[in-house]
Amino acid sequence: MTECIQQAFEFQGLKKRKVTGQFDGGTITSDGGSLLLRELEKKTQIMKQFSQGFIDHRDPDLIEHSVYELVTQRVYGICLGYEDLNDHDVLRKDPVLAVLSMKEDPTGAKRRRESDRGNALVGKSTLNRLELTREQIDKTKKIVYQKDAIERLFVESYMKLEGKEPEEMVLDLDATDDLIYGMQEGRFFHGYYGDYCYLPLYIFCGDHLLSARLRPSDRDASDGSKEEVERIMGQIREKWKNVKIILRGDSGFAREEIMGWCDLNGVEYVFGLAKNERLKRELDDAMNEAMEEHQQTMKPSRRFVDFQYRTLDSWSRERRVIGKAEYLEKGENPRFVVTSLAQGWMDAKGLYEDFYCERGNMENRIKEQQLYLFADRTSAHSMRANQLRLWFSSIAYVVMNALRTLGLHGTQLAQAQCHTIRNKILKIGAQVRVSFRRIWISFASGYPYQNIFYQIFARIRALSFSG
Repeated sequence: MTECIQQAFEFQGLKKRKVTGQFDGGTITSDGGSLLLRELEKKTQIMKQFSQGFIDHRDPDLIEHSVYELVTQRVYGICLGYEDLNDHDVLRKDPVLAVLSMKEDPTGAKRRRESDRGNALVGKSTLNRLELTREQIDKTKKIVYQKDAIERLFVESYMKLEGKEPEEMVLDLDATDDLIYGMQEGRFFHGYYGDYCYLPLYIFCGDHLLSARLRPSDRDASDGSKEEVERIMGQIREKWKNVKIILRGDSGFAREEIMGWCDLNGVEYVFGLAKNERLKRELDDAMNEAMEEHQQTMKPSRRFVDFQYRTLDSWSRERRVIGKAEYLEKGENPRFVVTSLAQGWMDAKGLYEDFYCERGNMENRIKEQQLYLFADRTSAHSMRANQLRLWFSSIAYVVMNALRTLGLHGTQLAQAQCHTIRNKILKIGAQVRVSFRRIWISFASGYPYQNIFYQIFARIRALSFSG
């Protein structure tokens, strides 16, 4: 590999000119735009709060890299698309990532050991020890994460970005598959997904991630969701006393445990409801009407029915159910939701089409995190280590979403996903020059999104958070 890096590349010529390439450009980075993340951190303190979720038992006189520097290097690496720890054996030389991690010596020229000089940051082994943190320290793993502190950060970050108390919060709950291919702790086969996987639980409020909990897949999709909602609501109520909270989820969350708790605690809900013969009979007349209309127009036809329903033995009370009687080219397509919301809040059609179906946006956010921020890289052996990996990805999402929310609103990239923001805003080629008094970052002159970059920089600089 070293021989390959040192050699020159003879590319196709340009008429009479030779085109030659070589890895000898010196301190040039492909991540110049990532300095915006450092500006954002100055205002939001997301990474500072995250680092405070760890207890460091190392001897302070013997360490060169603080917990803040370690977690910042890892999380920003994910933001920039570097999913593997192996990447950091090369990234440790990058002065821009060193600046993001607040290293006072961004070139690593003053490292204690001569063999480390030129590497401002840590390599894969140190980051691996961090990820394999245990509840009890040992000789090589002396940094321990605090679960409660990290979980609180997600809600605190949302409330800080939101600012004032909203009238209403809609919390979207969903479980998804995280396929695993080794012999990890908590490995089980899931019949629905047809493979071995974890079953993480996600809770979002709009685009804001409030919880990401890793779970084995040998359980119901709703398992632990009541406790997570109770924790999140308790934290929200500490500051926002009057906000109305509505839970939204698919039929996997229409469980008496959750709905009963909501009924007792003033929390509203709208959940999908699995169809059965009793429910479908409630739609007989509406379905016949939809079928007749479809036969006349040859287009999909819908009717909505609002009725009261109670299961034979699993529900403690009668509840409002909305039934969708839909007839398509392939035939009947009945769907149901159960809700605690009164009829005066929204009619049946609006509640199903405009409110319940909007939960699909949450599924896009989960895909965004798994595909582009590598939330599914849970290949460590222990559940504890894999939960930390999920949190690293989740904090990377929080950072990228904060950049999108605070910096990109009103621009053509306001609704861009994380990989688009990465490719168009953070991935800027730049030359880096380090002197005693200044670090010069010379961005590529041909960068096509300079106007948007100026806007983001100005908006972040103008940010002010109270409290």
